[in-house]
Amino acid sequence: MFKKVLSYLYPINLFKTTSELSKTLEVTLVNGELVLDSKNTNYSYGSLQRVLRKGLKFIGFETIKPMQHILVLGVAGGSVIKTLVDEIGYRGKITGIELDEKIIEVANTYFNLNQIENLNIIHHEAFEFVLKTKLSYDLIIVDIFQDTLMPSFLFETFFQNRLTEILNPKGFILFNTMLLKEIDTVRNQNYLHFYDPSKFKVATLPRVEEHNELIVVQKLN
Repeated sequence: MFKKVLSYLYPINLFKTTSELSKTLEVTLVNGELVLDSKNTNYSYGSLQRVLRKGLKFIGFETIKPMQHILVLGVAGGSVIKTLVDEIGYRGKITGIELDEKIIEVANTYFNLNQIENLNIIHHEAFEFVLKTKLSYDLIIVDIFQDTLMPSFLFETFFQNRLTEILNPKGFILFNTMLLKEIDTVRNQNYLHFYDPSKFKVATLPRVEEHNELIVVQKLN
């Protein structure tokens, strides 16, 4: 309790470790809340939770609540999962894909993800999982970073095609991107051109929390 009070005055580091994939990982108490950060960016809770919550709110909490199966690519500390379960009251299946095994350990230890009954976290590479899965999903949340870097496969046509194949009719893709340079803006613009407006409805929520741009895609039929 004392640390929680102090955290309103200055951040209190509770745990720090290293990961081969994410390099530095830190759990910090900020304004009474736990956050997960890498060396240069927020991984879960804090600003990232605000970013993804805006995307979920844009889709509509009442639209999401009756969905049957949600896929989360890039779990980190699980802030978007907590929003789904605790705030929206989502009770359908959630499958989380996370490449960094160390992050899964931290998420379970500090953020209690292993206590969420309708969540199944799979230690797997997202590209390979999307390629092989035989299931389909009502909402696919893409939130994959290695510190401030986004893997190039996220913007490749093959991966985009595959995401749309495993997305149910009327389903949504919520894609969190980071804009740090002009080349990132061009990259996102090129990404948007992939979607046929007769088959998909696409919207962007630019400059959420300064450097994030959310892309929301709805499959029309």
